[in-house]
Amino acid sequence: MNTAILHTDVQDFIIKNEQEDLTKLILKGSPFKHVSVQELAQQIAAKQKAATKIPTWFATENCYYPPKINLEQTSSETTAKYKASLVSGNSLIDLTGGFGIDSWAFSKKFTQVTHCELNTELAVIAQHNFKQLGCTTISCTTGDSIAYLKSGTQKFDVIYVDPSRRNEAKGKVFLLKDCLPNVPEQLELFFEKAEQILIKNSPILDISNTISELKYVKEIHVVAVQNEVKELLFLLEKNYTGAIGIQSINYQKDTTQLFQFEFKTAVTATYSLPKTYLYEPNAAILKAGGFYAVSAQLQLDKLQQHAHLYTSDTLVAFPGRVFTITQVVSYDKKWLKKYIKKANITTRNFPESVASIRKKTGIKDGGTLYLFFTTNLENNLCVLVCTRL
Repeated sequence: MNTAILHTDVQDFIIKNEQEDLTKLILKGSPFKHVSVQELAQQIAAKQKAATKIPTWFATENCYYPPKINLEQTSSETTAKYKASLVSGNSLIDLTGGFGIDSWAFSKKFTQVTHCELNTELAVIAQHNFKQLGCTTISCTTGDSIAYLKSGTQKFDVIYVDPSRRNEAKGKVFLLKDCLPNVPEQLELFFEKAEQILIKNSPILDISNTISELKYVKEIHVVAVQNEVKELLFLLEKNYTGAIGIQSINYQKDTTQLFQFEFKTAVTATYSLPKTYLYEPNAAILKAGGFYAVSAQLQLDKLQQHAHLYTSDTLVAFPGRVFTITQVVSYDKKWLKKYIKKANITTRNFPESVASIRKKTGIKDGGTLYLFFTTNLENNLCVLVCTRL
């Protein structure tokens, strides 16, 4: 951590150049003896990202930003606050503290938060920012958090952990045991030290496989922002044996879409050919696997078992996109090429990709028309011509 970056003249320069083209800025070089132009560019780029991802940091004077990869990996304020809403108590330990966004959010709900970070520089940065943010209930420790747990006598109300993939697991569909720390291997220790464990996982984890790796899973939360799944959260409670609740949440600009159901509870979907309205679930529901629960709870018909599109004649409030179906046609490339010139295209349980369809039909992207290429209840390929509500 280069403390020269915190000098008033350097901070003023960063603020003044927040909106500047960084390529041009780098070519000009640094006007400061003890701060390189690369360091200036890193701070400015991070501050630009912070404006939307972590606005409290952006609005706080003298915050110091870490390298790009650390900022990319950290939670947003939105998802951090959501995690903090799931647990409460007197004490929480964040075993993988990182840049500290989650620890900051937890400090609003807990009397005392312990922030652990293996990377010394990142730990120093987080500790500095906590002071700037006025966080007086967060204590910081640097080093191996598992060793810290083992060597200490303190117990906590909640353990929070955000395991990262080992290098050799990059690009693979991985299990929790492929991560550091290895949560399944440490569960016994964790439950010796806390009654509840909150685990943040990558969206690519398979929910069923992860449940089988763990014990005492009480809740699963699938968190999306602007219809992009950001986090899978598993809440474990010591000796819990009841049903596992799944909550999907999708934060949008003006609304928040919620849908909850129980994992592997026997529910039956109803099916139908397309009716007046078409419903497309948001990404959080699709990841959560609530396909039959959507039909049962909202009294909507599925178009086909594997299509995950729904229909009805009566309009209902829905956690996703809603359309009016104006026409249903059989999949016919010649017809599409003749009558549809521009449209938004989605495929669901359809043998061709969007790119392939556009190439074969010449349909341009955009406009107010929406085409859903899917398979209907009679297993026939069809196109639903829609307008969005």
